[in-house]
Amino acid sequence: MPKAKVALVIGAGDATGGAVARRFAQEGFVACVTRRHADKLAPLVQRIEQDGGKAHAFGSDARREEAVTALFQTIEQEIGQIEVVSFNVGGNVRFPIRETTARVYTKVWEMCALSGFLAGREAAGVMVPRGRGTILFTGATASVRGGVGYAAFAGGKHALRALAQSMARELGPAGIHVAHVVVDGAIDTDFTRQRAPDRYESRKAAEGILNPDSIAENYWLLHRQPRDAWTHELDLRPWSETW
Repeated sequence: MPKAKVALVIGAGDATGGAVARRFAQEGFVACVTRRHADKLAPLVQRIEQDGGKAHAFGSDARREEAVTALFQTIEQEIGQIEVVSFNVGGNVRFPIRETTARVYTKVWEMCALSGFLAGREAAGVMVPRGRGTILFTGATASVRGGVGYAAFAGGKHALRALAQSMARELGPAGIHVAHVVVDGAIDTDFTRQRAPDRYESRKAAEGILNPDSIAENYWLLHRQPRDAWTHELDLRPWSETW
């Protein structure tokens, strides 16, 4: 029997990661979704299954090498071949530079950069022998521009972007499509709604806020691109966003 094709979403939260998992599940992929605490993934798995898809939840710390290695091994041995990896771990914290401790900076770097490296390395390990696969890294405004108070976040996201560039150059000739997506703007989440409800409502009414489903659609299109016209970096922002 042919093995199932798997889309692994690392950092499957309530917004972008969850939407990406649902989009690939719609296309027949088994969605393997992870975050540190698996119980928080129950609503996402339930929604995918209610829509007719298949999903598996894993509690995994993306910053721990042994956990990431075990995650890939388990999926490959027990579920199917990992065809797509979508890395969506966040780390968006804001601290003035004089208040940024080494502990904060290190943790954010581990979330954005180290965990991205671990996911990318393990993805390459299973994809290169097969000569195919897609690795998608979720970036942010901080990937290309360090803002006031975002030294830690920008440092981590800049590192992730550099990782994606290096991997694309190395793995492209092996048939692996590596892409980095700069999500430049506010995303429609509970956090965004609660932080500024009045501004949120007006921006959403004017289509000035990123819909996670719209982001996920672009991830699907990246995966579907023919190899003679691959995109490495894609910017996504609302029409009204200044940049």
